[in-house]
Amino acid sequence: LPIWFNHFYKPGKKIASEKDWNEKLELIVKSARDWDIGVIAGVPAWVQILIERIIKYYKVSNIHEIWPNFIFYIHGGVHFEPYKESFNKLLGQPVYFQNTYLASEGYFAYQNGAKSEYMELVIHQGTFYEFIPFNDDNFNHDGSLKDNPSVLLLGEVEMNVDYAMVISTNGGAWRYIIGDTIKFKSLDKYEIVISGRVKHFISLCGEHLSVENMNDAIKYVAEKFSISIKEYTVAGFSSGKMFAHKWFIGSDDVVDEKLLKLELDDKLKELNDDYKTERMFALSNVVLKVLPTKMFYGWMKQIGKEGGQHKFPRVLNKDRLVDWEQYLMANKQMK
Repeated sequence: LPIWFNHFYKPGKKIASEKDWNEKLELIVKSARDWDIGVIAGVPAWVQILIERIIKYYKVSNIHEIWPNFIFYIHGGVHFEPYKESFNKLLGQPVYFQNTYLASEGYFAYQNGAKSEYMELVIHQGTFYEFIPFNDDNFNHDGSLKDNPSVLLLGEVEMNVDYAMVISTNGGAWRYIIGDTIKFKSLDKYEIVISGRVKHFISLCGEHLSVENMNDAIKYVAEKFSISIKEYTVAGFSSGKMFAHKWFIGSDDVVDEKLLKLELDDKLKELNDDYKTERMFALSNVVLKVLPTKMFYGWMKQIGKEGGQHKFPRVLNKDRLVDWEQYLMANKQMK
Protein backbone atom coordinates (compact mmCIF):
# COMPACT_ATOMS: atom_id res chain seq x y z
CA LEU A 1 0.00 0.00 0.00
CA PRO A 2 1.19 3.58 -0.59
CA ILE A 3 2.37 5.31 2.59
CA TRP A 4 -0.39 7.93 2.54
CA PHE A 5 -3.07 5.21 2.50
CA ASN A 6 -2.01 3.77 5.86
CA HIS A 7 -3.78 6.66 7.60
CA PHE A 8 -7.12 5.43 6.21
CA TYR A 9 -6.56 1.67 6.02
CA LYS A 10 -8.00 -0.66 8.65
CA PRO A 11 -7.37 -2.98 10.43
CA GLY A 12 -3.78 -1.74 10.06
CA LYS A 13 -0.55 -3.65 9.54
CA LYS A 14 -0.31 -5.10 13.05
CA ILE A 15 -3.72 -6.78 13.02
CA ALA A 16 -3.47 -7.68 9.34
CA SER A 17 -0.22 -9.56 10.00
CA GLU A 18 -1.88 -11.82 12.59
CA LYS A 19 -1.79 -15.33 11.10
CA ASP A 20 -4.50 -16.91 13.25
CA TRP A 21 -7.78 -16.08 11.52
CA ASN A 22 -9.98 -16.23 14.63
CA GLU A 23 -7.55 -14.08 16.60
CA LYS A 24 -7.50 -11.58 13.75
CA LEU A 25 -11.33 -11.44 13.76
CA GLU A 26 -11.33 -10.95 17.52
CA LEU A 27 -8.92 -8.03 17.30
CA ILE A 28 -10.96 -6.40 14.52
CA VAL A 29 -14.20 -6.82 16.45
CA LYS A 30 -12.79 -5.24 19.62
CA SER A 31 -11.43 -2.28 17.63
CA ALA A 32 -14.47 -1.83 15.39
CA ARG A 33 -16.22 0.87 17.43
CA ASP A 34 -13.11 3.09 17.28
CA TRP A 35 -13.06 3.14 13.47
CA ASP A 36 -15.08 5.12 10.93
CA ILE A 37 -15.43 2.67 8.08
CA GLY A 38 -16.83 3.83 4.74
CA VAL A 39 -15.59 1.13 2.33
CA ILE A 40 -15.09 -2.61 2.80
CA ALA A 41 -13.37 -4.88 0.28
CA GLY A 42 -13.20 -8.65 0.58
CA VAL A 43 -14.60 -12.11 -0.14
CA PRO A 44 -18.33 -12.19 0.82
CA ALA A 45 -18.29 -15.24 3.10
CA TRP A 46 -15.58 -13.92 5.41
CA VAL A 47 -16.76 -10.29 5.40
CA GLN A 48 -20.20 -11.52 6.38
CA ILE A 49 -18.78 -13.54 9.28
CA LEU A 50 -16.87 -10.47 10.48
CA ILE A 51 -19.93 -8.21 10.37
CA GLU A 52 -22.06 -10.81 12.16
CA ARG A 53 -19.48 -11.01 14.95
CA ILE A 54 -19.36 -7.24 15.32
CA ILE A 55 -23.15 -7.03 15.56
CA LYS A 56 -23.24 -9.80 18.16
CA TYR A 57 -20.37 -8.39 20.25
CA TYR A 58 -21.83 -4.91 20.54
CA LYS A 59 -25.44 -6.16 20.78
CA VAL A 60 -26.70 -3.94 17.96
CA SER A 61 -29.25 -4.69 15.26
CA ASN A 62 -27.09 -3.87 12.22
CA ILE A 63 -23.58 -2.82 11.24
CA HIS A 64 -24.58 0.80 10.56
CA GLU A 65 -25.05 1.33 14.29
CA ILE A 66 -21.27 0.84 14.55
CA TRP A 67 -20.20 2.20 11.14
CA PRO A 68 -22.84 4.75 10.08
CA ASN A 69 -20.73 5.91 7.11
CA PHE A 70 -20.30 2.44 5.61
CA ILE A 71 -21.67 2.93 2.10
CA PHE A 72 -19.55 0.90 -0.34
CA TYR A 73 -18.76 -2.81 -0.50
CA ILE A 74 -16.30 -4.10 -3.12
CA HIS A 75 -16.48 -7.86 -3.58
CA GLY A 76 -15.04 -10.43 -5.92
CA GLY A 77 -13.82 -13.98 -6.24
CA VAL A 78 -17.24 -15.63 -6.02
CA HIS A 79 -20.74 -15.10 -7.36
CA PHE A 80 -22.32 -12.61 -4.94
CA GLU A 81 -26.02 -13.33 -5.49
CA PRO A 82 -26.26 -16.28 -3.04
CA TYR A 83 -24.87 -14.00 -0.31
CA LYS A 84 -26.76 -10.80 -1.13
CA GLU A 85 -30.02 -11.44 0.74
CA SER A 86 -28.34 -12.49 3.99
CA PHE A 87 -25.80 -9.65 3.61
CA ASN A 88 -28.58 -7.08 3.30
CA LYS A 89 -30.04 -8.27 6.60
CA LEU A 90 -26.89 -7.01 8.35
CA LEU A 91 -27.36 -3.47 7.06
CA GLY A 92 -29.30 -0.53 8.44
CA GLN A 93 -29.23 1.47 5.19
CA PRO A 94 -28.49 0.83 1.50
CA VAL A 95 -24.93 0.07 0.45
CA TYR A 96 -23.44 0.25 -3.05
CA PHE A 97 -22.07 -3.09 -4.24
CA GLN A 98 -19.28 -3.29 -6.80
CA ASN A 99 -18.12 -6.53 -8.39
CA THR A 100 -14.46 -6.89 -9.33
CA TYR A 101 -12.35 -9.53 -11.05
CA LEU A 102 -8.78 -9.66 -9.85
CA ALA A 103 -6.12 -12.20 -8.98
CA SER A 104 -2.45 -12.30 -8.08
CA GLU A 105 -1.67 -12.12 -11.80
CA GLY A 106 -3.60 -8.93 -12.51
CA TYR A 107 -6.73 -6.80 -12.36
CA PHE A 108 -9.01 -7.93 -15.17
CA ALA A 109 -12.49 -6.40 -14.90
CA TYR A 110 -14.74 -4.25 -12.75
CA GLN A 111 -18.38 -3.20 -12.52
CA ASN A 112 -18.38 0.27 -14.05
CA GLY A 113 -21.14 2.11 -12.20
CA ALA A 114 -24.12 1.09 -10.07
CA LYS A 115 -26.40 0.72 -13.10
CA SER A 116 -24.11 -1.75 -14.83
CA GLU A 117 -25.03 -5.40 -14.37
CA TYR A 118 -21.78 -6.81 -15.73
CA MET A 119 -18.03 -6.18 -15.45
CA GLU A 120 -16.02 -4.25 -18.01
CA LEU A 121 -12.81 -5.92 -19.15
CA VAL A 122 -9.65 -3.87 -18.48
CA ILE A 123 -7.86 -3.89 -21.83
CA HIS A 124 -5.33 -1.04 -21.69
CA GLN A 125 -3.28 -1.79 -18.59
CA GLY A 126 -0.66 -4.35 -19.51
CA THR A 127 -2.70 -7.56 -19.91
CA PHE A 128 -3.06 -9.36 -23.25
CA TYR A 129 -6.07 -11.70 -23.42
CA GLU A 130 -6.77 -14.87 -25.33
CA PHE A 131 -9.88 -17.02 -25.09
CA ILE A 132 -10.37 -20.77 -25.48
CA PRO A 133 -13.97 -21.94 -26.05
CA PHE A 134 -14.84 -24.13 -23.07
CA ASN A 135 -16.19 -27.18 -24.86
CA ASP A 136 -15.44 -30.84 -25.50
CA ASP A 137 -13.27 -29.98 -28.50
CA ASN A 138 -10.77 -28.10 -26.33
CA PHE A 139 -11.08 -29.58 -22.82
CA ASN A 140 -11.15 -33.05 -21.30
CA HIS A 141 -13.87 -34.07 -18.83
CA ASP A 142 -11.57 -33.28 -15.89
CA GLY A 143 -11.09 -29.72 -17.12
CA SER A 144 -7.58 -30.26 -18.48
CA LEU A 145 -6.67 -28.69 -21.81
CA LYS A 146 -6.45 -30.85 -24.91
CA ASP A 147 -3.60 -30.54 -27.41
CA ASN A 148 -3.87 -27.84 -30.07
CA PRO A 149 -6.98 -26.08 -28.75
CA SER A 150 -8.83 -23.37 -30.65
CA VAL A 151 -7.64 -19.99 -29.34
CA LEU A 152 -9.41 -16.70 -30.10
CA LEU A 153 -8.38 -13.07 -29.75
CA LEU A 154 -10.59 -10.37 -28.25
CA GLY A 155 -11.97 -9.33 -31.63
CA GLU A 156 -13.07 -12.89 -32.40
CA VAL A 157 -15.22 -13.71 -29.36
CA GLU A 158 -19.00 -14.13 -29.35
CA MET A 159 -21.71 -13.31 -26.85
CA ASN A 160 -22.87 -15.86 -24.24
CA VAL A 161 -20.21 -18.46 -25.00
CA ASP A 162 -18.12 -19.95 -22.19
CA TYR A 163 -14.42 -19.18 -22.62
CA ALA A 164 -11.40 -20.14 -20.57
CA MET A 165 -9.36 -16.95 -20.23
CA VAL A 166 -5.66 -16.94 -21.03
CA ILE A 167 -3.46 -13.99 -20.02
CA SER A 168 -0.01 -12.63 -20.78
CA THR A 169 1.14 -9.64 -18.74
CA ASN A 170 3.96 -7.12 -18.61
CA GLY A 171 4.64 -8.56 -15.15
CA GLY A 172 5.98 -11.74 -16.75
CA ALA A 173 3.03 -14.15 -16.97
CA TRP A 174 3.02 -15.87 -20.37
CA ARG A 175 -0.12 -17.51 -21.81
CA TYR A 176 -1.31 -18.44 -18.34
CA ILE A 177 -4.76 -20.08 -18.04
CA ILE A 178 -6.25 -18.18 -15.14
CA GLY A 179 -8.68 -21.03 -14.34
CA ASP A 180 -11.96 -19.13 -14.71
CA THR A 181 -14.53 -19.35 -17.47
CA ILE A 182 -16.19 -16.15 -18.59
CA LYS A 183 -19.01 -15.07 -20.90
CA PHE A 184 -19.23 -11.85 -22.87
CA LYS A 185 -22.46 -9.93 -22.28
CA SER A 186 -21.49 -6.93 -24.43
CA LEU A 187 -19.03 -6.68 -27.31
CA ASP A 188 -19.13 -2.87 -27.36
CA LYS A 189 -17.70 -2.40 -23.87
CA TYR A 190 -16.38 -5.98 -23.59
CA GLU A 191 -18.53 -6.60 -20.53
CA ILE A 192 -18.26 -10.06 -18.99
CA VAL A 193 -19.53 -12.32 -16.25
CA ILE A 194 -17.55 -15.09 -14.57
CA SER A 195 -19.46 -18.26 -15.41
CA GLY A 196 -17.37 -20.83 -13.54
CA ARG A 197 -14.02 -22.58 -13.26
CA VAL A 198 -12.44 -24.97 -15.74
CA LYS A 199 -12.10 -27.51 -12.91
CA HIS A 200 -15.41 -26.69 -11.21
CA PHE A 201 -18.09 -28.24 -13.39
CA ILE A 202 -19.72 -31.63 -13.55
CA SER A 203 -20.10 -33.69 -16.69
CA LEU A 204 -20.09 -37.35 -15.68
CA CYS A 205 -22.40 -38.36 -18.49
CA GLY A 206 -22.75 -35.27 -20.66
CA GLU A 207 -24.83 -33.10 -18.32
CA HIS A 208 -22.33 -30.18 -18.61
CA LEU A 209 -23.45 -28.56 -15.38
CA SER A 210 -21.60 -25.29 -14.86
CA VAL A 211 -21.09 -23.19 -11.74
CA GLU A 212 -23.26 -20.55 -13.41
CA ASN A 213 -26.12 -23.07 -13.58
CA MET A 214 -25.54 -23.99 -9.93
CA ASN A 215 -25.48 -20.37 -8.77
CA ASP A 216 -28.67 -19.53 -10.62
CA ALA A 217 -30.46 -22.58 -9.19
CA ILE A 218 -29.27 -21.85 -5.65
CA LYS A 219 -30.47 -18.26 -5.92
CA TYR A 220 -33.86 -19.47 -7.16
CA VAL A 221 -34.49 -21.98 -4.35
CA ALA A 222 -33.24 -19.56 -1.69
CA GLU A 223 -35.80 -17.00 -2.83
CA LYS A 224 -38.57 -19.57 -3.25
CA PHE A 225 -38.18 -20.97 0.27
CA SER A 226 -37.20 -17.60 1.82
CA ILE A 227 -34.01 -19.04 3.24
CA SER A 228 -30.42 -17.85 3.35
CA ILE A 229 -27.95 -20.18 1.61
CA LYS A 230 -24.46 -18.97 2.46
CA GLU A 231 -22.46 -21.90 1.06
CA TYR A 232 -22.95 -24.97 -1.09
CA THR A 233 -20.99 -27.63 -2.89
CA VAL A 234 -21.83 -30.54 -5.19
CA ALA A 235 -20.11 -33.78 -6.16
CA GLY A 236 -20.75 -36.40 -8.80
CA PHE A 237 -20.46 -40.12 -8.16
CA SER A 238 -21.28 -43.52 -9.68
CA SER A 239 -24.60 -45.07 -8.70
CA GLY A 240 -24.62 -48.65 -9.89
CA LYS A 241 -24.36 -48.50 -13.67
CA MET A 242 -25.63 -44.93 -13.60
CA PHE A 243 -24.48 -41.63 -12.09
CA ALA A 244 -25.76 -39.24 -9.43
CA HIS A 245 -25.15 -35.80 -7.97
CA LYS A 246 -24.82 -35.09 -4.27
CA TRP A 247 -25.54 -31.56 -3.02
CA PHE A 248 -24.51 -30.12 0.34
CA ILE A 249 -26.37 -26.91 1.18
CA GLY A 250 -25.18 -24.55 3.93
CA SER A 251 -28.16 -22.88 5.61
CA ASP A 252 -29.11 -22.14 9.20
CA ASP A 253 -32.81 -21.84 8.33
CA VAL A 254 -35.37 -24.63 8.62
CA VAL A 255 -36.27 -26.13 5.24
CA ASP A 256 -37.71 -29.39 3.93
CA GLU A 257 -34.80 -31.21 2.25
CA LYS A 258 -37.06 -33.24 -0.05
CA LEU A 259 -38.89 -30.18 -1.38
CA LEU A 260 -35.62 -28.27 -1.72
CA LYS A 261 -34.12 -31.10 -3.75
CA LEU A 262 -37.12 -31.29 -6.08
CA GLU A 263 -37.13 -27.56 -6.73
CA LEU A 264 -33.37 -27.46 -7.26
CA ASP A 265 -33.49 -30.39 -9.66
CA ASP A 266 -36.39 -28.90 -11.63
CA LYS A 267 -34.66 -25.52 -11.90
CA LEU A 268 -31.46 -27.13 -13.20
CA LYS A 269 -33.50 -28.94 -15.84
CA GLU A 270 -34.95 -25.60 -16.88
CA LEU A 271 -31.54 -23.94 -17.03
CA ASN A 272 -29.62 -26.72 -18.77
CA ASP A 273 -31.02 -28.88 -21.58
CA ASP A 274 -28.13 -31.37 -21.33
CA TYR A 275 -28.86 -31.85 -17.63
CA LYS A 276 -32.57 -32.33 -18.37
CA THR A 277 -31.80 -35.00 -20.97
CA GLU A 278 -29.34 -36.90 -18.79
CA ARG A 279 -31.76 -36.87 -15.82
CA MET A 280 -33.99 -39.09 -17.98
CA PHE A 281 -31.19 -41.48 -18.80
CA ALA A 282 -27.70 -41.73 -17.25
CA LEU A 283 -28.07 -39.32 -14.30
CA SER A 284 -30.32 -41.44 -12.14
CA ASN A 285 -30.51 -39.57 -8.86
CA VAL A 286 -29.94 -36.34 -6.95
CA VAL A 287 -29.12 -36.43 -3.23
CA LEU A 288 -29.30 -33.31 -1.06
CA LYS A 289 -28.20 -32.61 2.52
CA VAL A 290 -28.74 -29.33 4.40
CA LEU A 291 -25.96 -28.52 6.87
CA PRO A 292 -25.25 -25.74 9.36
CA THR A 293 -23.11 -23.07 7.70
CA LYS A 294 -20.43 -23.48 10.37
CA MET A 295 -19.64 -26.94 9.00
CA PHE A 296 -18.34 -25.42 5.78
CA TYR A 297 -16.10 -22.94 7.58
CA GLY A 298 -14.93 -25.61 10.01
CA TRP A 299 -13.75 -27.82 7.16
CA MET A 300 -11.92 -24.90 5.55
CA LYS A 301 -10.08 -24.40 8.84
CA GLN A 302 -9.26 -28.11 9.04
CA ILE A 303 -7.63 -28.10 5.59
CA GLY A 304 -5.74 -24.86 6.30
CA LYS A 305 -7.88 -22.64 4.07
CA GLU A 306 -9.61 -20.47 6.66
CA GLY A 307 -10.30 -16.79 6.07
CA GLY A 308 -8.94 -14.14 3.75
CA GLN A 309 -8.95 -15.06 0.07
CA HIS A 310 -10.00 -18.70 0.42
CA LYS A 311 -13.29 -19.88 -1.06
CA PHE A 312 -15.18 -23.11 -0.50
CA PRO A 313 -14.98 -25.22 -3.70
CA ARG A 314 -18.30 -25.41 -5.52
CA VAL A 315 -17.43 -28.84 -6.92
CA LEU A 316 -15.69 -31.59 -4.94
CA ASN A 317 -13.59 -34.17 -6.73
CA LYS A 318 -13.41 -37.75 -5.51
CA ASP A 319 -10.57 -37.30 -2.97
CA ARG A 320 -11.98 -34.07 -1.58
CA LEU A 321 -15.44 -35.65 -1.32
CA VAL A 322 -14.01 -38.46 0.82
CA ASP A 323 -12.28 -35.94 3.13
CA TRP A 324 -15.43 -33.81 3.34
CA GLU A 325 -17.71 -36.73 4.20
CA GLN A 326 -15.26 -38.06 6.80
CA TYR A 327 -15.24 -34.60 8.38
CA LEU A 328 -19.07 -34.54 8.41
CA MET A 329 -19.24 -38.01 9.98
CA ALA A 330 -16.71 -36.98 12.65
CA ASN A 331 -18.99 -34.03 13.45
CA LYS A 332 -22.13 -36.21 13.49
CA GLN A 333 -23.62 -34.60 10.38
CA MET A 334 -23.73 -37.85 8.40
CA LYS A 335 -24.39 -41.46 9.29
